[in-house]
Amino acid sequence: MTDTLHIIGGGMAGAEAAWQAANMGITVVIHEMRPKVETFAHRTGNLAEMVCSNSFRSDDHEANAVGLLHWEMRQCESIILQAADEHALPAGSALAVDRDPFSETVTKHVRAHPLISVEDGEITELPKDGHWIIATGPLTSTDLGQSIARETGSDQLAFFDAIAPIVYADSINMDVAWMQSRYDKGETEAEQKAYLNCPMDKAQYEAFIDALLAADKTEFHEGETAGYFDGCLPIEVMAERGRETLRFGPMKPVGLTNQHHPDDKPYAVVQLRYDNALGTLFNIVGFQTKMKYGAQTEVFKMIPGLEDASFARLGGIHRNTFLNSPTLLDDQLRLKSRPNIRFAGQITGVEGYVESAAMGLLAGRMAACEIMGQPIETPPIDTAMGALVNHITGGAAAKTFQPMNVNFGLFQPIDAKHGRKNRKTRYKAYTDRAKEAWHEWLV
Repeated sequence: MTDTLHIIGGGMAGAEAAWQAANMGITVVIHEMRPKVETFAHRTGNLAEMVCSNSFRSDDHEANAVGLLHWEMRQCESIILQAADEHALPAGSALAVDRDPFSETVTKHVRAHPLISVEDGEITELPKDGHWIIATGPLTSTDLGQSIARETGSDQLAFFDAIAPIVYADSINMDVAWMQSRYDKGETEAEQKAYLNCPMDKAQYEAFIDALLAADKTEFHEGETAGYFDGCLPIEVMAERGRETLRFGPMKPVGLTNQHHPDDKPYAVVQLRYDNALGTLFNIVGFQTKMKYGAQTEVFKMIPGLEDASFARLGGIHRNTFLNSPTLLDDQLRLKSRPNIRFAGQITGVEGYVESAAMGLLAGRMAACEIMGQPIETPPIDTAMGALVNHITGGAAAKTFQPMNVNFGLFQPIDAKHGRKNRKTRYKAYTDRAKEAWHEWLV
């Protein structure tokens, strides 16, 4: 028990934490409640199952913070990034994956590791002894969540998140829709045509907004006061902020030319992205929703090209659990009141698959080093992982703490030596500085 690392949760963070610790010679037990205990969002008992988007977002490690995070994880031989690269789909400069083969690959490799075992079953209480990482993610079980709340004294550990619908490709009208990445980005033809586009004129857009605002929606239950994470707002919430909000968000028409009518400039465009390698499924980009199922089919079929759409999955809304990490965790991701317990993944207050896996990577390495009696420092704040850890463990204000994606706003400003001329130059300077700091830390 003493030298074994126990991990609660086999999602992105838990799987990555186990992989990192085991590769450092530590015996690991993953405790995963699925499939014995199901959740609203999961469909399988696989590790690292993707329940929302199938995208790891930008893979540009020279001009994008999440791309830099990809790069740092690859330097550590991340199992999540290895599987993502193996099952990548055309998505322009983004790293999108075929979700089922991806999770199957992670599961196969993690379960085959000689130092990792997976035990099915729910852990309902915070453990008192041994080395533990809690990586239960946004769908932490009720009993464990209550145990965490009792320990931390927190009476609010949740906000709400929404997922986007998935459409069968053969039900999309390609006489209306066309394939094109925004600004034709991508080095190959497949990358330049990685998105399916459905155009709207002004009248169609206005009618769509009216229907969206009037649709029946899932409401919070009495006593639920949590808010949304801004990076994953339901489209109807965005529409409520102004009729043009969606046209400047997920429905922006810039960088696209309708191949059916090249001279007609769309007023708005709905984009869909490959959801599997077969090309039989597409998810509607940025269309997280809390509309009720019947309303979803009616409203989404108003989108030109989706008039006869069939849905493999409709959107939904679910509770996400996260800690007020600035007050509860130290910079080694340990619970201050019980330092034998680390937290990793979205429950720490990071948002996104990559960020969750990155916190798992760090927690696994930190726990392994601690077990071996060789503690390591937190990554430098100039790195993507270091910036994230700094933000969630003290850089953010505790009173207003909300989940955060990695972004260059979390990094220390670039000094004159590194250049401040323009955004492209500045972001390149951020990544150059980060890579240098990461290499020094990793050694």
